[in-house]
Amino acid sequence: MTGASSAAINEAKPYLALSGGVGGAKLALGLARTLAPEQLAVVANTGDDFEHLGLHIAPDLDTVMYTLAGLANTDTGWGRAGESWSFLEALEALGGETWFRLGDRDLALHVERTRRLRQGESLSAVTEAFCRKLGVRSRIFPMSDDPVRTMVLSGNEELSFQHYFVRERCRPSVRGFRFAGIEDAAPSPGLTAAIEDEALAAVVICPSNPFVSVDPILAVDGVASKLRASRAPVIAVSPIVGGAALKGPAAKMMEELNVPATAAAVARHYRDRGLVDGFVLDRADAAMAREIEEMGVATRITNTVMVTLKDRETLAREVVLFAEGLAS
Repeated sequence: MTGASSAAINEAKPYLALSGGVGGAKLALGLARTLAPEQLAVVANTGDDFEHLGLHIAPDLDTVMYTLAGLANTDTGWGRAGESWSFLEALEALGGETWFRLGDRDLALHVERTRRLRQGESLSAVTEAFCRKLGVRSRIFPMSDDPVRTMVLSGNEELSFQHYFVRERCRPSVRGFRFAGIEDAAPSPGLTAAIEDEALAAVVICPSNPFVSVDPILAVDGVASKLRASRAPVIAVSPIVGGAALKGPAAKMMEELNVPATAAAVARHYRDRGLVDGFVLDRADAAMAREIEEMGVATRITNTVMVTLKDRETLAREVVLFAEGLAS
């Protein structure tokens, strides 16, 4: 633990991070190394979840879990380090579907998760058990224990997110999104408890895709309204730097939705929902700070590109210090 500030650590006030996959997990790791374990709760998007080969796959949830466990494959940004591919090679020889890469070690987690879910355990309970076994000390929750599936609207068809993202490699043009099952989805107990905690220091929206990683979390019943009602400041970190997404198709989606691919547009996306008090943007976009502040949103300019572990920790400390300033 590196320590963002003595006040934050000593008071042990909790922080809640909303995260998608790779980009969000990077900041979540920085926060986990900056705050005491009991201070951090990470809620992961499960709109990307899908059933594949009869197994429940939870890409964003697993990326956060592997990252905080120190098991993530840093070369690919997804999956586990030291992976082998015997299962996939055998499956390919049989003519099976191999477009979604499942390594042998990763496969074990999906098999065990599916078994437990079919026995009646909740996704939250299974995730808690896995985190305990993998040595993750911070709390990680799914956004909901109920199934929500992000559907990408393209032309006259709908694609499940993983078909769009992995199988089709983000090639189809996007005209919107639908979160199937969201009407019946309740927030996970961990998410509810974290938002309602009177001691909550801040909510951090990690630099994840605002449309398909963060919006599904915010769309779960009561989450957005409870965030608006919370006394804790909500801080978003821009996933767009210099007009480009650091990871994934966010900039491409924004252009296809006729939204400027800028940090300011991301800030407006959250501000229009009444959800953001502060916005962290990269030095490359410093000129947009005034535009964002004119929206009534405070800004902090720093380096948001997280290449090294030190980058992750430095950005996390900046976020914590920003939160302290807003809270005071």
